[in-house]
Amino acid sequence: MTTPESHSAANPLQGLGEAGQSVWLDFLKRSFIENDLARMIETDGVKGVTSNPSIFEQAIGESEEYQDAVKAFSAHGAPTISQTYEHLAIADIKAAADVLHSVYEATAGRDGYVSLECSPYLANDTEATIAEAVHLWHTVDRPNLMVKIPATEAGLPAIRAVIGKGINVNVTLLFSVDMYRKVAQAYIGGLEDFRAAGGDVGKLASVASFFVSRIDAAIDKKIDALENPAQGEAVRGKVAIANAKMAYVAYGDLFAGPRWDALAAAGAHTQRLLWASTSTKSKSLKDTVYVEALVGKDTVNTIPPKTLDAFRDHGEVQSDAITTDLDDARNTLKMLADLGIDLDEVCRGIVVDGVKLFSDAFDKLLGATARQTVEAAPDVVGATAVNPGSDEAKTAFDDEMGSWREGGKIRRLWNMDATLWTGADEAKWGGWLRVVDDQIDDNSVADFAESLKDKGFTDLVLLGMGGSSLGPQVLAQVLGAQPGWPKFHMLDSTDPQQIADLEAAITLRTTVFITSSKSGSTLEPNIFTDFFWDRMTSEVGKDQVARHFIAVTDPGSAMEKRAKDDNWSAIFPGIPGIGGRYSVLSNFGRVPAAAIGLDIAELERRTLLMERACGHDVPPDHNPGVQLGVALGVAAHTLGRNKVTIVTSPKIAALGAWLEQLLAESTGKQGHGLIPMADEPLGDPSAYGADRIFTYVELASDFDPAQRAAMAALAQAGHPVVTLTINQPADIGQEFFRWEIAVAVAGAIIGIDPFDQPDVEASKIKTRALTDAYENGETPEDDRPIYTGEGMKLYADPGNAAALGHQATITDYLKRHFGRIGGGDYAALLAYIDRTIEATAQLTTARTAIRDHTKAATCVGFGPRFLHSTGQAYKGGPNTGVFLQITCDNAQDIPVPGHKYTFAQVKAAQAKGDLSVLVERGRRVIRIHLDDATTSLPQLVKAIEDALV
Repeated sequence: MTTPESHSAANPLQGLGEAGQSVWLDFLKRSFIENDLARMIETDGVKGVTSNPSIFEQAIGESEEYQDAVKAFSAHGAPTISQTYEHLAIADIKAAADVLHSVYEATAGRDGYVSLECSPYLANDTEATIAEAVHLWHTVDRPNLMVKIPATEAGLPAIRAVIGKGINVNVTLLFSVDMYRKVAQAYIGGLEDFRAAGGDVGKLASVASFFVSRIDAAIDKKIDALENPAQGEAVRGKVAIANAKMAYVAYGDLFAGPRWDALAAAGAHTQRLLWASTSTKSKSLKDTVYVEALVGKDTVNTIPPKTLDAFRDHGEVQSDAITTDLDDARNTLKMLADLGIDLDEVCRGIVVDGVKLFSDAFDKLLGATARQTVEAAPDVVGATAVNPGSDEAKTAFDDEMGSWREGGKIRRLWNMDATLWTGADEAKWGGWLRVVDDQIDDNSVADFAESLKDKGFTDLVLLGMGGSSLGPQVLAQVLGAQPGWPKFHMLDSTDPQQIADLEAAITLRTTVFITSSKSGSTLEPNIFTDFFWDRMTSEVGKDQVARHFIAVTDPGSAMEKRAKDDNWSAIFPGIPGIGGRYSVLSNFGRVPAAAIGLDIAELERRTLLMERACGHDVPPDHNPGVQLGVALGVAAHTLGRNKVTIVTSPKIAALGAWLEQLLAESTGKQGHGLIPMADEPLGDPSAYGADRIFTYVELASDFDPAQRAAMAALAQAGHPVVTLTINQPADIGQEFFRWEIAVAVAGAIIGIDPFDQPDVEASKIKTRALTDAYENGETPEDDRPIYTGEGMKLYADPGNAAALGHQATITDYLKRHFGRIGGGDYAALLAYIDRTIEATAQLTTARTAIRDHTKAATCVGFGPRFLHSTGQAYKGGPNTGVFLQITCDNAQDIPVPGHKYTFAQVKAAQAKGDLSVLVERGRRVIRIHLDDATTSLPQLVKAIEDALV
């Protein structure tokens, strides 16, 4: 846009003002306000400014002049992208309003306005539009602001309500004369409401932005689609002006008569018609036609820069052009109808398209703001890079990203719109989305942790299971032990040896226990508590035992009652609207983290940055959670790649188990799901089938060059690879949140409820039945093995036994069993044995052999911990698993205090319950029982290797 160097009496723009029409500029930019606006007011007679999402997107996204402002604003706390955009936009609106205030005063409030649009996302939400208009009005705090509200069906009552509150309104996206009448009536009704409430209607102003050139562009397409387009040439390029002239006729009728006269007598101003979209879209039309033809008293023309330059150069002013040739205008509209083209229908379609165009522009605007925010502080949030691996995958990924943007799905997710998933009870499980925001100023946990430190505790033991315990373990292992604070331990196994090893590793008298259970009724945390309560009582006496116990549980749970009745040291509430696997950023993670000396305030501050980056206002292309979730969802739902291989930098390896439970328990149900696998050694690209997506979580400060090279080789080979960066260990909370969003997104794509776990409950029921039998003095009958020898027993239900046939050795049975692995299958080793470094290494050897010989994805789970995580996907997910359950005799056993069963019996019941549900679901599964895990496990691994060869 150029600006005149000096005032000229011959300036056609000044002539528009002399003809009774106000010139407003359809443009806004910070440098323009600072350098040119005042001059254009003087030389061109500009009397107002309008803005819209497209204008702000060009200003913010296509220039560098806002970067310093973005950086400065982002440095204060963790603003959302919407807050950052609003901060930039409102600063410009205020500045423009201040420059225009002299015009506002000189015209007694008739001109001198700057317009700011309500979010186009709200175009079909009356109450939200009203709230936004009120917010913008009070935030800008300038009398010469106009809030823009679209002329949608939902917008009409909002217009009346906002006018009724004494707020100036620019009604936008107005195309039809019929809708204009409704808009004018809403304005008049709003004035009456405001007057009835004691307001001064003389201080209110409104314009009705009647769009012009878009109508001709739409009509031209209709003419081109006629069987004989030549029939429409007589009306081509004329309909928009004819339509506008009829609107001006309606304007004269609407603002006349007794009803209006009463308002006018009180000082009310008419709602002027403002001609919008006045740049020409057709090269066959003069570039100033929509300005010249619509000159009229008491009107406004908001002119874009290019058209304004053209009109200044060669525009012609004909006073009252809007009222000339009205019969020709009527005839044009009649001829259009005779062609079978319904103008009202065209206008309705343009409104829908207009809302979409403004929403698209708003997406780009927020995306540009997000990009500048990242560029201002690139180390704030870890990067997300998606390599789809193939053109087919890229097309599917891009299509789904487009669907999320066009459908506003990230906003629906943040609103917990259940229809995004299955329409069940998803809406009540959204507490995790804002938990960091809600708790970031809560110092009670940190204060309590300081009091624990002062009491001299040397060890902290978390007694839990599944999602409520795996998260704290990640925090402890990634962020490390803090000098002078208790050492972290976790118990999430009923294996007697693990319990004994844990007790041997702690100093009981100086240990504090955190029992972590959302429901408060989960078997394992309760019996762990029974055991250590009994042991602690023996150590310190009944009067002192309670000071060693803390509960983290949902309000009203049985665990809360127990803790209150026994006067435990503290009880920290969970949030009922957060499921266990989404709970790490709530008290289930905060309390253990603070108790071992971690700076949870800093952790939450850093995590909040990722929450903002994944926010409802961040478009998919710039939203780390959506990018990851779409990659996972498309891989599973569209590409048949539902095996998620999780690779992490060595220092954050603990994250793998947490990710396994989040993915499997959230998505593995109704025959669908993501099957995650962590800690599988990396192989050559040729070792993998075409059913995988690889996710590489890289710690920027300590990445493994070999891992990075392996990921590059996999991508080169055509496998989808998603690389996620954690800038520093303190950002581990960011990764929790990124994946939580991603899993919710993937669940929507797959078409399941990511917040329930029906098949985990099935195993719990089976286990409970068996432990109840022990409690009643019954001993469940053992199954008969189908093979005994080599220090092992092999068990199979009749269906699986028939599939294996009769074999001579354990190796032969394993050969038949793993021979059932086909394309797209995975193998899972489910080990109910002591989770030692040696046992993990042995099972890793076995899984690697299975993968290398079959190309199948492989999982290793230690029972019973996996029952509450990946066990959900094994039972409820796709029937593509080949399972080997491994059990063993126990060298020692430990009674559970207050019960008639032992921990070994509980573990056996859990294994049996797990197996029976797998069998019921028709899974390919066998059980091998080891006489002695230490000596027999290496023999089993050797048999697996021999069977595969």
